[in-house]
This record gives sequence, C-alpha cells and structure tokens, in this order.
Amino acid sequence: MAAATPLYDTYARAPLRFERGEGVWLIAEDGTRYLDFAAGVAVNSLGHAHPHLVSALKEQAEKVWHLSNLYEVPGQESLSRRLTEATFADKVFFTNSGAEALECAIKTARRYHFAKGQPEKFHIITFEGAFHGRTLATIAAGGQAKYLEGFGPKAPGFYQVPFDDMAALKAAITEETAAILIEPIQGEGGIRTVSKEFLQELRALCDEYGLLLVLDEVQSGVGRTGKLFAHEWAGITPDIMAVAKGIGGGFPLGACLATEDAASGMIAGTHGSTYGGNPLAMAVGNAVLDVILADDFLQHVRDVSLVFRQGLASLADRFPDVIEEIRGEGLMLGIKAKVPSTDLLKAIRAEKLLAVPAGENVIRLLPPLVTTAEEAREGLARLERAAEQLTVERRQASA
Repeated sequence: MAAATPLYDTYARAPLRFERGEGVWLIAEDGTRYLDFAAGVAVNSLGHAHPHLVSALKEQAEKVWHLSNLYEVPGQESLSRRLTEATFADKVFFTNSGAEALECAIKTARRYHFAKGQPEKFHIITFEGAFHGRTLATIAAGGQAKYLEGFGPKAPGFYQVPFDDMAALKAAITEETAAILIEPIQGEGGIRTVSKEFLQELRALCDEYGLLLVLDEVQSGVGRTGKLFAHEWAGITPDIMAVAKGIGGGFPLGACLATEDAASGMIAGTHGSTYGGNPLAMAVGNAVLDVILADDFLQHVRDVSLVFRQGLASLADRFPDVIEEIRGEGLMLGIKAKVPSTDLLKAIRAEKLLAVPAGENVIRLLPPLVTTAEEAREGLARLERAAEQLTVERRQASA
C-alpha cells in the first residue's frame, strides 16, 4: 500500500515523475523520454527550457523578484503596452492565473454598469459546458454541477444557456444583464469551437443591448490557434478578455485586457493583487511575446497545425472504431473517442506521448507552439500505434 501523502487529495495524478524538459520533450526520473503534447495544459507555449525564457528569468532573478503594486514596475509598462498595441485593448490588469484574470473580467464588467448608474446590471450570461476557473465566482460562471457541489450556495448573478443556442441566449437577456462571457473554443468542455458566425452575432447582440462582450481566451489565446487570439478568426473584438496559460510560457501569469470604456469603472482601490505583475512574471511574459510576435511565428503554428489536421483526419478514417471526430483549431485539437477516453489516454501514454482529457469523451492535443513538422509526425505515429492497439483489443473482446 502506497504511503499517504501530505498533499490534498484533489488530483488523480498519473504515476509519472519528470525531472527535466527539452523543447517538446519531458524526461522522467528513469530517463524515459515523453513527447509532450499536453504542454502543462496549454501553458508551456514555447516548450520546456526555452533558452530565451530561461535567460530572461535568470537575468531578472539577479535584480529584483517582488515589489508589490505600491510602486511602478517597468516590466508592467512594457508588457501592457505590447499587449494593447497587438490587440483591441487599451488597459491591462496583471494577475497570477486564469481564474484571477476571469475574476477581474467579471468585476470589470459589473463595475462598468455600476459606474454608469446601473448597479442592477450585474448578471452575466455564460454557456453550458464552459470552464472559467475554480474560484467561487468562476465555478458559478461555469455552472457545472461537479465543480459546484459541496461549496455552498452558487454565487449569484450567472445564468447559463445551451451552447450555440442563439434563441435561448436572446431569451435570457433582461434589464439586469451586464455581459456575455464565452470561450471562443471550450477547452475543458471538449474542444467545442464557437462558430465565427455565432461570435459575430454575439458582438452585434451586445452592441444592440448595451452589454459587454467578455472573452475567456485563457486556453485559446497567445498564438494557440494560429492567430494571436482565437476571436481574430471571426473578425470581431471583445470589450474585455481574460488571458493566462501561454502568456507566461510556464511561469504563473495572467492578464485582464479591456477597452478604455469597459475599464472606466476600475478606479484606484477597486481591485488589486499582491503578486500580480511581479518583475519575474513580467520578464518572462515579455520574453514570450518576443518569440510569438516575431515575423512568421504564427505562420509556423498554422503550418504545423495543417500537418496535425491532415494526419488526424487520416487516423479518423483508418480507425473508425476508436476515433469519432477531430475538433479544434490551430494547435488546440481534440480527438472525440468512440472508446472510453480513459482507455485512449492510457494507450497514448503507453506510446510515451502525453495528452490531456476533456469533457464529451475527448482527448486534447495541446502541443507547444514550437513543435516542428517532424515532431508532429512523430506524435501522429505514436497516436497511430495507440489506435492500432485499441482496435486489436476491441476486436479480441468482441470475438
């Protein structure tokens, strides 16, 4: 019997222990090499031990680690300016995580209406299957029973409507509605992509009713879909956007981006963070943007994505008893399995390939954005062997 751990029992961890990483590879304590298409759940956007990120972190670590927001932090000025120049936003608030970025987004949306003399407008419409974080407010926003159970009354002010149901959405709008919150691609929900047309309708609907459009791009942002942010494919802009994961390349970093108007209610004293925007995080965030905003980098993501899509489509054709559907955009991909997704994940890990489970019996592939075409093909070959093994097992079981 394994010894009891002093850690909370909140994770069903795989029995894998890694000691170092190199690019798209993770090396276990016993020396076994794994191809990492999990990337820390879309966090390690530039892979492991990227030399530019390592250099930036080391350089900053020899200067100052923490200051608090009692003082000006030059790294915040530079990173916020680069983010606003590259996006719709005029204002940025730095956090340590995606959940904190969503909390800031929710508060920004509510405070906007309060500052305009409409304190009754605080309700936010969200979508079934969404995941926005693990705080009390964000589990209420996500609305999933499995995350809400046992934590007392659901935080008020959130109303879920079915995914991709415009009629239900319009019917849910009331005089108390402040904003609509949506992920352009649901990650935890099973790599469900919101259509360009639906996002365009959302933008028009918000404009018509005086609502704020809030996007959760924690998982889909920072180059993962081949654009800097996924909403760009629809040709629309939000009023507020939550960002995290890939922006820190593995260092805890999040951000809430907003237009000048949307952020107008967030005056001094209305929000804060002890660690948010610390010098270490800012150094790494700026280093991540150095790479992702470089010429041709996003084109590289789109090119490698095509290799994946073609290869996955071929696998779906050849293994119809294992793979039902391929989902996603760019390097945010999902395999909807016909077998239990836990079986597929086990078979993938047996081939020394790492992936991430999701809802709707889906396995997520979230490779680092620096993955080469050759590494993509290696991953596809390992997926093929896993699918072959599962096909054999199913045929033997039914014989």
